[in-house]
Amino acid sequence: MNLSADKAVIATLISAAVIFATRAFPFILFSKKQPPSFIRFIEKYIPPMIMAILLVYCMKDVNFVKSPFGLPQTLSLALTIILHLWKNNSMLSIFGGTIAFMVLQRIF
Repeated sequence: MNLSADKAVIATLISAAVIFATRAFPFILFSKKQPPSFIRFIEKYIPPMIMAILLVYCMKDVNFVKSPFGLPQTLSLALTIILHLWKNNSMLSIFGGTIAFMVLQRIF
């Protein structure tokens, strides 16, 4: 489907407005009062649950019986945990673990 320049600009502006509204909504909603207990529950417990799901998803296809015996995945996971416990910085942990996995994947 070919879009004219006018339609492409309009679609981009509408997308930008929708994204801005969805990002601003929580700040507008909770700017003057404390969030409800349900939101505090989500804020506290959902991130660890998501991390657990991602861990299972990432390790589900690892073959620990055949060479390299899951070594790249296990070492990368260990590095991610160590980096997070050491610096408590999610971005450093994610990028460090990903880079380590990519390098180890090439080595093994």
